[in-house]
Amino acid sequence: MKLAGIEIGGTKLQIVLGDENGAIHERHSHIVDAREGAASIRKLIEEDLRKFGKVDGVGVGFGGPVNRISGEVWTSYHVEGWTGFNILSWLRDVSGSFVAVDNDANVAALGEAIGGAGRQYNIVFYTTIGSGVGGGLTINGAIYHGQLGGELEFGHVRLDQSGTTVQDLCSGWAVNARVIEATASSAILAKLAKEYPGAEAKALLPAMNSGDAAALEILRSTMIDLSFGLSHVVHLFHPDTIIIGGGLSLIGEMLRSKVQECLRSFLMDAFQPGPVVQLSKLGTDVVPAGALILAGQDLRVQKR
Repeated sequence: MKLAGIEIGGTKLQIVLGDENGAIHERHSHIVDAREGAASIRKLIEEDLRKFGKVDGVGVGFGGPVNRISGEVWTSYHVEGWTGFNILSWLRDVSGSFVAVDNDANVAALGEAIGGAGRQYNIVFYTTIGSGVGGGLTINGAIYHGQLGGELEFGHVRLDQSGTTVQDLCSGWAVNARVIEATASSAILAKLAKEYPGAEAKALLPAMNSGDAAALEILRSTMIDLSFGLSHVVHLFHPDTIIIGGGLSLIGEMLRSKVQECLRSFLMDAFQPGPVVQLSKLGTDVVPAGALILAGQDLRVQKR
């Protein structure tokens, strides 16, 4: 099958050509300017899809709540002009092809389960730790969906009764704020953070590599909060593996091993040692690759 996969994020747009296994053969990538609104994103999608010619199907991973059946976008938290828009019917008209749409974290989970770090496992939980925090679950290679309108909104899991969420404490924005706060007491972070204006979390890895105590403490406490949130996922769904993606995951093994260690401390004895914690294998391709797989899966079901 000749398929198109689309990732629509708050800061990034990817339109790829590939196959039902998630293999990407051609891509177009764009930086999204939220000030230009959803109409400018739709224009880019139309232009790039035309370059691919006729495709058998289109899969979409949308960065926000979307009705996967009707295709109506509930909202985008980053870009104006998506709320109430029917992305499914619009793309059918644009492409003349079958279209499947789902939340981007669900699509990413599918990508990792079929073509990434989750290939050897039956129950796969994926979380993306980027500007926000998202989550998706697959069971035997299919996305788990709750009652319509409800997904695995891991970022909105409460960590206390006052309403503090995983996203409040573990998102890229939250870590940025902690790094900025720590620059008052850490000369290393103060110097490095200036190199990443608006993305100060990127200063953590080089600061930790320099042995900076403040940076190490930010990672430790953030991963404790993340692991506490993940313990709820484990107690409810018992995944075989937890895969961590998103910008913060680029810290790498220090992050992964800290989550593996901290997660065990929050699990009841009967569930030890808990799931295998891994880093994303697909990286920035996780959503478009998952979108290709989604289109292929749904297209096969339609043809039965």
